[in-house]
Amino acid sequence: MERKWIYYLGLALVAAIWGANFGVARLAMDTFDPILFVFLRFGLALPFFFLILKLKEGSVGIPLRTALQLAAIGLVGVTALEIAVMYSIKYTTLANSSLLNVAPWPIFAAFFAPLFMKEGISSRLVVGGAAAMIGVCFIILGGGQGFNVSVDNMVGNLLAFGVSIIGALFNVALMPLMKRYSALRVTAWFILFGVVFLFPMTLGSWGKVAWSSLNVGHYSAIAYNVLFCTVFAFVVWNACMFKVGAARANFFRYVVPASAVIAGYLLFDERITGWQLTGAVFMAAGLIWISLERKRTVIAAA
Repeated sequence: MERKWIYYLGLALVAAIWGANFGVARLAMDTFDPILFVFLRFGLALPFFFLILKLKEGSVGIPLRTALQLAAIGLVGVTALEIAVMYSIKYTTLANSSLLNVAPWPIFAAFFAPLFMKEGISSRLVVGGAAAMIGVCFIILGGGQGFNVSVDNMVGNLLAFGVSIIGALFNVALMPLMKRYSALRVTAWFILFGVVFLFPMTLGSWGKVAWSSLNVGHYSAIAYNVLFCTVFAFVVWNACMFKVGAARANFFRYVVPASAVIAGYLLFDERITGWQLTGAVFMAAGLIWISLERKRTVIAAA
């Protein structure tokens, strides 16, 4: 009998790694331009992906038609998505950005999933997802910033909401390709194309970095982003998402803000409120409820 709990555990672990990266990346942004830092993260990860792919599967190639599909996915899922995340944070409050980036994402994933895969949406998923969403709202808004609907934040709010749409579409678009190829092969190639599209946007940033003054903290931040947030996280997330389905997997993104709150407490002495603790309980209960579903309802689209 398949141990689905391992896949849910993998999703939660990856989301925790991504959430902790909010604190790590915040430290790095004092030195690196955001787009350059994203390029370093994915660009330095590329050799690892292709080396592991070659060692594990014996080849790295893909057909031209698949390459074109993955080029589009890389443009959307790496280049556009990462830039949208950055500028949503720049043009609105952190609370607004976090809530609009994270909360609607699983809903859109469930909405888009039938376009790519035949995924059943059970009552357990609806109930567990609703509890997890309530929890993540408490975690984000319970930090004290609140949700700001002023006109000044409108551009950032729209970008943040767009991240949920783009990200969900990106996730479910991977599913049919992972039916034909391994998650590792698909991931390596869409990241390659994403890096190619990112590179021209970094040309004005390289000379602004005082490379000779980089210290252990900077190199540690880069290593964490490359090895954990990208190589490990993308392979594990995509493999686990394929096993449990895009709709179910994406609700585990709600672990991201909880992990970010913990990182803020450990790295920046930020306060954790009672509302956030209550939200963590709701979120954990919802995700556990989803993960206890016995029957797998993911079937490849014809």
